[in-house]
Amino acid sequence: MAVVISRDFCLSEDVHLTVVRKVVAVTDGNFIVKDDKGNIVFNVIDKLFTLHDRHVLLDARGTPIVTFKKKHLSAHKRWEVFRGESSDAEDLLFSAKTSSIVQFKTELDVFLSENRDGKSWDFKVVGSWLERSCVIYDKNSTPVAHMQKKHTLCSTVLGKDTFGVTVYPQVDYAFVVALVVILHEINKDKHD
Repeated sequence: MAVVISRDFCLSEDVHLTVVRKVVAVTDGNFIVKDDKGNIVFNVIDKLFTLHDRHVLLDARGTPIVTFKKKHLSAHKRWEVFRGESSDAEDLLFSAKTSSIVQFKTELDVFLSENRDGKSWDFKVVGSWLERSCVIYDKNSTPVAHMQKKHTLCSTVLGKDTFGVTVYPQVDYAFVVALVVILHEINKDKHD
C-alpha cells in the first residue's frame, strides 16, 4: 500500500479521475478533479498574496488536504507539500523536484518526508509533458499511476486542459493528484 497523504485515499480497485485545469479560474479553483461518475473529488485553489507560489488541495467539502509551496532559489524547481494548510517543517509530507536541471523529457524525483538524506527517490514521475502523458513509479520501479491528456472539443473551445488519471489499487490518489498539479506548475514555469 502506498499511503502518503491518507489511507482514506487508497482504494482496493483502480481509481479513474479526470483532472481539469482551467485557464481562467474565477470560481472553483484552478483545477477540478472528478471521479468516473462525474462527482467532484478535489479542487485546487491558489493562495493569493503570499511570498511563495502556494496552492491548496481541497476535498469535495472544501476541507484543506495539503498545501503546495514552491521553493524559490531552487535549481531543480523543488516543490514541498504539507498536511492541511500548514507550511511548517513538521507537517511536510513530501517534496518533488526535477531530476536534472536541464530536461528533454519530464522527470521528477519525489522524496517522502522520512527520507532525510534524499540520496534516492521514493517515487519517480517519467513522461512527456508536451504529450501530457506520464507514469508514476514507486521506489521498486513499479508503476502506481499514469496520466494522459484527454482531447475533447469542449476542453479546446473552453480553454481547459483535461487529463485522465488512473491510480492503481492501494495507491493514495490524493498524492497522485498532488503530483499532477506539481508537474503542471513546473512545466508552466518553463513557458512563463
